[in-house]
Amino acid sequence: MPVHRSGKTGRTRLAATGTLVAVLSLLLTAPGAAADPKPERGSAHMGMGVVAHDGQGGTPRDTRAVQTEGVDVSSHQGNVDWAALWNSGVRWAYVKATEGTYYKNTYFTQQYNGSYNIGMIRGTYHFATPDTTTGAAQADYFVNNGGGWSRDGRTLPGALDIEWNPYGAACYGKSQSAMVTWIRDFLNRYKARTGRDAVIYTATSWWTQCTGNYAGFGATNPLWVARYNTTPGTLPAGWPYYTMWQYTSSGPIVGDHNKFNGAYDRVVALANG
Repeated sequence: MPVHRSGKTGRTRLAATGTLVAVLSLLLTAPGAAADPKPERGSAHMGMGVVAHDGQGGTPRDTRAVQTEGVDVSSHQGNVDWAALWNSGVRWAYVKATEGTYYKNTYFTQQYNGSYNIGMIRGTYHFATPDTTTGAAQADYFVNNGGGWSRDGRTLPGALDIEWNPYGAACYGKSQSAMVTWIRDFLNRYKARTGRDAVIYTATSWWTQCTGNYAGFGATNPLWVARYNTTPGTLPAGWPYYTMWQYTSSGPIVGDHNKFNGAYDRVVALANG
């Protein structure tokens, strides 16, 4: 004779399942539950958005063109072993000096003086945050906190690191025309303060998205292009060639390695203006 079981057990299981689904749903939709936490202000560094937005490929191909190896560093690297880098063939370096108008690299002295003392040609860079203060204000902050230039044959012009916003919207909430204006204001103030045209560090995809692929700086400002692949790829409009190319964030000794588009004497020429 068949045994008739109560539907209570089934209803209990369904209720438990429903409760579990509800809890999971609340966890997944809670603020910040599915998103990566934003980095702290001041922690940005050159190229931090490249892999996420442009991906990463192989190492540069061997070419007949002579190029000179360089590195860029920030507080993430701490005290840098400059002797090891020199012995590996690195001959120039850029050190993060500032970000916005609120941050100065806490390892700046060791990195900037250390690269110089080992024999490298070195310069400094500023991580731009166009959503916090004006371009002119950030250029002043940069120059006042390590971003100056001297005609000693060993100091490269300052670099404007303008790339994806690690703290929010990629283009910092600016229209393409407003972004171009911000960059121009920075560059104009930097030149007024130092007599040099700043280097522009950027990635072609960001430049296209956030400036509309503006071509107006190519005649005056050296290009430092970011692309982690076998070639630098298509360059931003206005630049027929790159001066520097950041080609990896996973190089030896320190992660960020770069090629200068020319022999060592061309690095010296850029330092001399």
